[in-house]
Amino acid sequence: MPKTARALLQLPPATAAAIEKLGADLAVARLRRKESLKTWSKRMGVSVPTLQRLEAGDPAVGIGIVATALWLIKRDGELGNLAAPEHDQGAIEMDVREAVELGRARAQAAAEARLRTNRAKG
Repeated sequence: MPKTARALLQLPPATAAAIEKLGADLAVARLRRKESLKTWSKRMGVSVPTLQRLEAGDPAVGIGIVATALWLIKRDGELGNLAAPEHDQGAIEMDVREAVELGRARAQAAAEARLRTNRAKG
């Protein structure tokens, strides 16, 4: 039996649930198209057991296989936006914090410079 990657063992519960839902949704998409496991797996270039693992929500299924399944149902266009920088809320919040800190530092430096100038004049 293959060794399970530590990252898969540490998968957050909500993420594992989302992967399971994706697999189930892909199974529904295949069934709505009245495609058999055998036919769909051939179209994807994978084995039937791999397709079954995908549809069962196995997080160890490769992203390329997931992307191919999404392509078959014309949903692969969404992949390009999943990690787009403009949607990375954590990084955006960090950028804002850094800008605020920079603004405060500059305001402090300006205030100190004014104070030094006033002392030199006085």
